[in-house]
Amino acid sequence: MTVLRRDILRLAAGASLLPLAAVRADAYPTRSVRLLCGFAAAGVADITARLIAQWLSERLGQQFAVENRTGAGGNIATELAVKAPPDGYTLTTLGVPAAVNPTLYGKLGFDYQRDLVPIATISRVANVVVVHPSNPAKTLAEFIADAKARPGIITMATGGNGSTPHIFGELFKMMAGVNLVPIAYRGGGPALVDLLGAHVDVIFDPLPESIGYIRGGKLRPLAITSATRSPALPDVPSIGETVPGYAAVGWQGIAAPAGTPAEIVALLNKTVNGALADATFTARLAELGAEPFANSPAEFATLLAAETEKWSKVVKTAGLKVQ
Repeated sequence: MTVLRRDILRLAAGASLLPLAAVRADAYPTRSVRLLCGFAAAGVADITARLIAQWLSERLGQQFAVENRTGAGGNIATELAVKAPPDGYTLTTLGVPAAVNPTLYGKLGFDYQRDLVPIATISRVANVVVVHPSNPAKTLAEFIADAKARPGIITMATGGNGSTPHIFGELFKMMAGVNLVPIAYRGGGPALVDLLGAHVDVIFDPLPESIGYIRGGKLRPLAITSATRSPALPDVPSIGETVPGYAAVGWQGIAAPAGTPAEIVALLNKTVNGALADATFTARLAELGAEPFANSPAEFATLLAAETEKWSKVVKTAGLKVQ
């Protein structure tokens, strides 16, 4: 298991201790809101969704309930959101897969940028290149040298096609000039289990999912995917220190069906950004190795467009497609 369930509950409970904002009885929301998450429980998307859902519930006076509707790299949850009434009572999480899937899947029944209205980004988090302690590579340079000496032999676990461990690893393969063999799992949890058992060689894992194993000495970090080092692991170099120009960061946000009233989008954005300015909430993110990432809806839309362009090039260059 990537993150203990009691840790998720503890983090969410901590957010609920903060004071409630006064809300008019006739103001949105007047009933519970569902927040769809396209990925499994205990992963970074799920953890982030539950933290912000707790905050929204306490501030807006109605329950924001997370529903895990997994499959197809988040596409199933997104399609459910797209087809829901645009009234603010169905929201969905978005992350890097939303920028990868349009190219990876080729033909979808919806368009991420056309059929959703971005509400707010929540957090930004690096992935970390981790290996089993038995791996002889102590540095990223040693790992690259080993990969070049044994092309097509070293296995790279991923959380599935288009997941950040997959796409960040593909970018690394291209820029470092190595041939790693992707092994797709049904989520990051099973991938980490096999790495902990030394059944695969490496994973480009979201930091919140592996930081506990790193701190416990069960996994060895070689590098961080972000352009700069992570405050959570300041002694671990960035990939860019060995492979110049490499940078890849995961992010999490929420969106609603296109046509959702602007007043609701504005209220949700303001409330989310309130969390990201709160020391207690951001401390919860820091415990996970994540950092607050506040944006306006327009800035979020610009980010999604830029990320879609970036990862489209990687998907096409690597010749990736859904099996």
